[in-house]
Amino acid sequence: METTFSIVVNGENRDAKPGATVVDLLRELGLDSGRVAIERHREILSRQKWAETTVEPGDHYEIVQFVGGG
Repeated sequence: METTFSIVVNGENRDAKPGATVVDLLRELGLDSGRVAIERHREILSRQKWAETTVEPGDHYEIVQFVGGG
């Protein structure tokens, strides 16, 4: 039984666990979900869909983190 599969996040290969959601992915990456935008397969993934979107083998994500400053 396969315990992980490969996805791409910001151009880098990463392992993901079956059944993981996009929210789980953000948590694993240590990112604040309130300060990011996510693109899945070159389409913006709305925040409302993060909890219901399951990470699938071969997925490609671009995650942009907003940084404030002055």
